[in-house]
Amino acid sequence: MDEAQCIISTMRKPAILLCLCLMVLTTQAQQSQPVDHKWAVVLHGGAGVIERSHMDAKTEAAYRADLQTAIQKAADVLDKGGSALDAIEAAIRFMEDDPLFNAGRGAVFTAAGKNELDSAIMDGSNLKAGAVAGVTRTRHPISLARAVMEKSPHVMLIGNGADEFAAEHGLEMVDPSFFFTERRWQGLVEELKKEGKPIPPRPLGAPPAPTGKPSAKLVFPIESPDAHKFGTVGVVALDKQGNIAAGTSTGGVTAKMWGRVGDSPIIGAGTYADNRSCAVSGTGTGEYFIRLTVARTICALVQYKGMSLQDAADNVIQRQLTDMQGDGGIIAIDTKGEMVWSFNTPGMYRARISEGGKAEVGMYKDDK
Repeated sequence: MDEAQCIISTMRKPAILLCLCLMVLTTQAQQSQPVDHKWAVVLHGGAGVIERSHMDAKTEAAYRADLQTAIQKAADVLDKGGSALDAIEAAIRFMEDDPLFNAGRGAVFTAAGKNELDSAIMDGSNLKAGAVAGVTRTRHPISLARAVMEKSPHVMLIGNGADEFAAEHGLEMVDPSFFFTERRWQGLVEELKKEGKPIPPRPLGAPPAPTGKPSAKLVFPIESPDAHKFGTVGVVALDKQGNIAAGTSTGGVTAKMWGRVGDSPIIGAGTYADNRSCAVSGTGTGEYFIRLTVARTICALVQYKGMSLQDAADNVIQRQLTDMQGDGGIIAIDTKGEMVWSFNTPGMYRARISEGGKAEVGMYKDDK
């Protein structure tokens, strides 16, 4: 009933109808006003053997500072009224350029000596999603995943086709050597030696190899060899419009078979978002995350069983994943702003912040 109809009606009927009409109009006006939600965001930078015994003070400070910077980039977007998607993309782009993390520059190498990058993003407000796998020339795979979601009829593109799509849509393209870092290359060399497999030629365009035999400190100057075996970066966010989203980006597993794809770009496995339940980004043994559809299962426990977000996350990570002898962890958020994480590894790089609060940054299992 519009205002004119309401006035005409009340001219013919008792005063009680006038009150009813005013109530209807007031309700409609209230419903038309946008609800300003408090924003919140959680991120991870990979899970694995992350222990104090493998971390010196300088390196730990560097990780904590970069986690703080990444979460702040997302927070700045959300605080200005930006979307959850925008916040996720901003934070992950920073982490894709940060050699400390296994995504973009600093990604691990395949057994063939290449960086093959995977990424995904999902909008919880409409269940739209985009993903890419095996990318080798796109500087920011997370931006490419978003372009697939918004500018194509598809959900996933892979390999050369994905890179060509990126170039066609004006995304920044780089030579594959852009992603090279010495410590990740030496990590590949050590892993292939351990497995008794041939070592591929040093990538074209990479800096000259250091002279002399690399020391253990040069090979893994920051963490143990397994610290990033399952490394990934991911962000989940809630914006002021009340929408949630999830994004994930990774270089995969050191010495993986060429063409191997893990859980990160698989919607429902390593990445999922639905306003009716939650948004999840995972990091871990991708094959197990795929088999368990970890991200979607957590959301389903919230949506259909009414479990709390923390209980759902722990049910999947601490029980189901652990029972299958899988390793890893997740971050999650819901439309109420609840922020959780759960992991069964010695550590997980992580951070979270909500509107009006201070960032909480952690690395080890016993970090508060």
